[in-house]
Amino acid sequence: MNDTPELGIGIGWRPEIAGTVEELSGVDWVEAVAENICPGHLPDSLVRLRERGVTVVPHGVSLGLGGADRPDARRLADLAARAEALGSPLVTEHIAFVRAGGPLAGTPVLEAGHLLPVPRTRDALRVLCENIRIAQDSLPVPLAVENIAALISWPHEEMSEGQFLAELVGRTGVRLLIDVANLHTNHVNRGEDPATALDELPVEAIAYVHVAGGTERDGVWHDTHAHPVTRPVLDVLAELRSRVAPPGVLLERDDDFPPAPELAGELTVIRETIEAAAAAPRRARTTATAGRPGGSAAAPGEDGGTDGAPARERLARRETALLSALVAGAPAPEGFDTGRLRVQSRALAAKRAGVIAKVAPELPEILGSGFRPAFLAYAADRPLHDGYRRDALEFAEHLLDGGGPEDPAARRRLTLWWKDRAGARPPRRATRLVRAARAALTGR
Repeated sequence: MNDTPELGIGIGWRPEIAGTVEELSGVDWVEAVAENICPGHLPDSLVRLRERGVTVVPHGVSLGLGGADRPDARRLADLAARAEALGSPLVTEHIAFVRAGGPLAGTPVLEAGHLLPVPRTRDALRVLCENIRIAQDSLPVPLAVENIAALISWPHEEMSEGQFLAELVGRTGVRLLIDVANLHTNHVNRGEDPATALDELPVEAIAYVHVAGGTERDGVWHDTHAHPVTRPVLDVLAELRSRVAPPGVLLERDDDFPPAPELAGELTVIRETIEAAAAAPRRARTTATAGRPGGSAAAPGEDGGTDGAPARERLARRETALLSALVAGAPAPEGFDTGRLRVQSRALAAKRAGVIAKVAPELPEILGSGFRPAFLAYAADRPLHDGYRRDALEFAEHLLDGGGPEDPAARRRLTLWWKDRAGARPPRRATRLVRAARAALTGR
């Protein structure tokens, strides 16, 4: 993979810290969430960075390459357009599924609003490889895919994370975006040793590395991207650097942004960690997969072609059952840790509430401290299905339909907010009954 560009040290570009990123010294490149970029109207900050020669890489979050369905052509075209508008040398996405259901599963489509882990099975690998090939053929630049953090483990997995990634690279030639914070997360939450994963995966396929902060609560590590980078995560970065010199390393921060000096300090610590690991004796790879570039070739008939159809159907049923338990109140699928499923379900609902507070900031302003508990109660058995703005409207409608909020002034404000965005008046009883009947028929 000698054509992988040398990127250097970078930081995630976010609108909230756009000015800070421009002023930070020692930033060689930035990464921007692809879905937040409009190719025809690039943010002025990104335009200025590009004019200074700073590389910009679009980082996708919505393809769902680990899902049972083939990648959506429109989403792929959008990602390609962003790469071309930014003049990017590559694009990145995740080894995850973000939605489930639909015709393959015989159910309505469910949206997770989050990156969820794929089972490390032959079926899932077969589907993922085909989806990645489709994506590679649709993009104007190389694709790199990222390992994700997870709170839950699939039962009856057939491979470790390192083995799964090695097989993936061997079959598709895809590059890897290795998130060392996610390796640490999976160490705490799933007992997986980061050093073993690094020994097993083809480190020569790494395009770049993510470093991010998180926090531990009740024995569970939450990959928040809203806390400082911790020493255990830096130790995993050092482990990786002892095996290979990654072309790029990037600091991710998505919320609770600190002052510029703190961000600069974290970049300095990352740089010092890399330099110290580079100066230390090189760590030998000791596993059976050491030195095996890119994993192994697929067995005849093991993936691709029409043989993948049954695998897609099986994967669709499994992912739909899991997502239904997480966001729609369905029973937990057999073999899962029900306690961890509850933790993941609460985390998904909390993230959804946070996004609603951003896309419709008037709602927490109107409802005050009652916003969060009211939204979590609403979301308990109402999956996200038509985007966050529609979700905000349906939440407000749900409150008005139920007679809330109790404060008359807040109710008036909420009614006006709803009218301004959805129609002349809240739905009458007959309309609500029709919607309830439709929901019963469609399952949502």
